Formats: sequence, structure tokens, C-alpha cells
Amino acid sequence: MEEYSKVLDRLQALCSRRECCSSDVSRKALAAFDGDKELAGKLLDSLLEDGFVDDRRYASAFAREKSRLSGWGPAKISYTLAGKGIPKPVILDALGDVDQEEADRKMRSVIEARKGTLEGDPQIKFKLLRFALTRGYEYDRVAPVVDEILKNSDKKQE
Repeated sequence: MEEYSKVLDRLQALCSRRECCSSDVSRKALAAFDGDKELAGKLLDSLLEDGFVDDRRYASAFAREKSRLSGWGPAKISYTLAGKGIPKPVILDALGDVDQEEADRKMRSVIEARKGTLEGDPQIKFKLLRFALTRGYEYDRVAPVVDEILKNSDKKQE
């Protein structure tokens, strides 16, 4: 049981420094215990019970950070969280925690930054739309912003 205590202490320290989801912690525990699912499950249960791991808290922090700092849209955030095994209702709650005005400003800034690298390209509108969609933004939100950015840049050139 000394090994169990060491791994528990190490994972508690990790979870104290940053948010972790249950699937990440489970994977780390399985690796530490050479694939012993029973021991890894016991360790994960302990971390969940003590509040070191909370998928709702993780999803909310992940969504806010990726939206604000990385400029990800809701589709990319949702897809990534689902890949980590976070349930759909938790993902929807986490996306609700994102400040929509700030997310819209970030979307505009990443599109404008990308536009700067595409000056003079005849397919600029298509490439900006595709870029924004790969960042996880919805077409209905992106299309008017791209049109406005391109219209404003045309006015500046006149």
C-alpha cells in the first residue's frame, strides 16, 4: 500500500496545482499501477470523493480558458471535452459559463489577425471562413463578422 499512497499523494498534488478531469487522472493512475484497473479505480474514487477531481469544475475552467486565451469556439471546446469523456449536459453547462461578449471579441481578433496574413489573396473570404470554422465557431456567427471585417478593410483601401 506504500505505492498506492505515493501515487495518491502525487496525483493530489497535481490536482491541487491545476484542474484535471477524471479521464486524465484515471489514465495517469492506470499507468502508475501498471494497468491495475481496480487500484486505479479506487484511487480515482478517493480523489473524486475528496474534491480533488471534479469534471464540472474542470469543464467550466477548460471552456473559459480555451475561449478567452486560445480563441476556440464552442464547437471545438465541446468536441475536445467530449473526447475526454465529459457528459454532454456538463459540457453545455460549461459553455454557458463562457462570457459571450468576450468570446465574440476574441473571435473577431483571431479573424482579423488571420486576415493580415492573407492580404491580396483572391480567396480571402473563403479562407477566413474556413479558418474560423476550424477554430470551432459556428458559421452563422462567423459569416457576418468576416463580411464586416472585409468591408471595413475595403473602405480603408479607398
